[in-house]
Amino acid sequence: MALPDSPKRADPDVQRLANQDVATRAVSATAVENEFVAGVYERLANVYDVAFGPWFYPGRLRALERMALAPGLRVLEVGVGTGINTTLYPRDCSVVGIDLSPTMLEKAQQRCEKQGATHVRLLVMDAAAMTFPDHSFDVVYAPYVISVVPDPVKVAREMRRVCRRGGRIVILNHFRSANPVVSRFDTAISPLTKYVGFRADLDMPAFLAQAGLAPVSIEKVNVPRIWSLVTCVNE
Repeated sequence: MALPDSPKRADPDVQRLANQDVATRAVSATAVENEFVAGVYERLANVYDVAFGPWFYPGRLRALERMALAPGLRVLEVGVGTGINTTLYPRDCSVVGIDLSPTMLEKAQQRCEKQGATHVRLLVMDAAAMTFPDHSFDVVYAPYVISVVPDPVKVAREMRRVCRRGGRIVILNHFRSANPVVSRFDTAISPLTKYVGFRADLDMPAFLAQAGLAPVSIEKVNVPRIWSLVTCVNE
């Protein structure tokens, strides 16, 4: 099934990425491990919706628009957390949400049951080693998760693997600023920001190049506009 409303390759940030030698550049200098990530989100489970829900909501809505969901499409959400997005998906789509944290998934399951979201299935799974067959989904979405996983490139490659050819890959995340002054600040605070769920120093051009992702649009979302919504078509 074709995905409607595909963005055009006219975004200036897309052109800027194409001109950089980023194939071997370090994606991030901040190291995290799965056990650390799981621990962070186990602790955040009870406060995540209050702390991050309203602030990140505009980006979530814009991401849904970029997915251009149509009836019957198969959607995978990587890092579904407490299921804050689950009520946004159309009920005529089939949605699978995965997360490494059982506590977060328990909250998501309660949310789905309360809302009657029977079109959503939740699974405990490592995003860097998914058990789905190749080309299982029409849309693969990673909201606010790429910057906290131990190996962002490996996760993105798994997202490509399970997304069908011509399907859409949507990543909503914070990346290191292209502004040299702000970039140094992002790098400096990254060892601290990981304790609240993200690395501030993730290098977007290096990440996309090494993951084999060619963005068709990149746009800033939320307030302040330090979060990027990256839309790709899996070619």
